[in-house]
Amino acid sequence: MFFVAGAKHTAGAGRGNERRSIYQKFREVDLLDKKKTVTALKPGEDRAILLGLGMILSSVMMYFVLGITILRSYADSVWTEEGVCVVLNSTVTADMNCSYNCGSDCWRVSKYPCLQVYVSVNNTGRVSRLSHSDETQDTNSECFYVPRCQKDSVAMHVMIMNISERLKGNRQVPCFYDPSEQQENVLLTRLYDHTIVFHSLLWPSCMLMGGALIIVMVKLTQYLSRLCEEIGKIKR
Repeated sequence: MFFVAGAKHTAGAGRGNERRSIYQKFREVDLLDKKKTVTALKPGEDRAILLGLGMILSSVMMYFVLGITILRSYADSVWTEEGVCVVLNSTVTADMNCSYNCGSDCWRVSKYPCLQVYVSVNNTGRVSRLSHSDETQDTNSECFYVPRCQKDSVAMHVMIMNISERLKGNRQVPCFYDPSEQQENVLLTRLYDHTIVFHSLLWPSCMLMGGALIIVMVKLTQYLSRLCEEIGKIKR
């Protein structure tokens, strides 16, 4: 009986050790899989964070470039009020000289007709000279439009005359004027209006929010992973 009981006890202990060894093997395999998963996720998370930081840095640089170009010109512009201008007179006064590039270190002189357009702003009786845009105002405030200088002066003359005929056909045109009346001229179009500023700021803003969202999602994933791991330890 003693030998039989001992044999049974030895067999039971052997089966228990075998079960524990099998459990330990599964446990080691499970831990190894988790380590492999963590090891595989770590470089991916680092790359995602670097991508998010790169997007944020790029958006900040774009904001800087826009701030010294479009936003600065938009803020410095005094033609902020939009109104309706009635064309009173559209005539060609004189020929203006311009220079065009004819090659390396070569510049030649050409001429274009100066078109002067006078309008009445909002039917108030205020007569102002109309310019095509901010750029035209800075280049030559006397003329409505300054074409790109070229050798063929006849083509520039035809272009200006076509513009004059269109203005005579459309007696009322939208325009921008200075409400403080410090600038006598009014503009037909603005280089940088509300729409252009909005679209210019839209894409850097989307990039900034996208980069921040990537970083937040990575940090949230890491937090949830640590939380699940702590819950698993508590259950064991």
